[in-house]
Amino acid sequence: MLLELTYSEKSEKYKCKLVEREGNNLYIDYPIKQETNKTAFLLDGTQLKATFLAEDGTVYLFESEVMGRVKLKIPMMVLSYPGDEHLVKIQRRQFVRVETPVDVAIHPESNEFTPFVSITDDISAGGAAIIAQTSSSLKASMQIQTYLVLAMQNGDNYYLRLKSKVIRVSEPQNGKSFISVQFLEVSPRDRQLLLRFCFDRQLAMKKKGLEI
Repeated sequence: MLLELTYSEKSEKYKCKLVEREGNNLYIDYPIKQETNKTAFLLDGTQLKATFLAEDGTVYLFESEVMGRVKLKIPMMVLSYPGDEHLVKIQRRQFVRVETPVDVAIHPESNEFTPFVSITDDISAGGAAIIAQTSSSLKASMQIQTYLVLAMQNGDNYYLRLKSKVIRVSEPQNGKSFISVQFLEVSPRDRQLLLRFCFDRQLAMKKKGLEI
């Protein structure tokens, strides 16, 4: 099982083994930081994202929290488990695409068109589909600057400027068309923020669906 700090600018991952599950408590051996291969001491209350590989090869992700420590046969850390209904299935071969509106501003590399603002129809850590203006003059293969505002559920906002490439511009349907863009030269920090945002929105939509 892999653990990652939920609220951290750095992408720090920890590997651990599940020793036992008891209700909504998971008992794990002390996690090892992947970068240093040294034992990590996570404080009680630390918010985590946990991923694990199921027997059928599917990767699942869930939110967790450090609940405490116990010493039975070996020293163990206790993590919270939200229940099977809160697991999020993630795709391993490509970035998960989430249908959600994100405020976006599109600027040209030179002066090929007038900058404009819009919203996304969907977004992933690798690209987005942006609702186009009817007067947009964007064309496939054009390189642009994309400014995104990632609004997290905890109230934090992150502002990203990403060099992007227009993959295609769809034909107008029902009065609107879409600009599919691929994000280029994304820094590890920005990629992590995009992944965290998509996961954040997936969880929010899943919770909303459960409440209906």
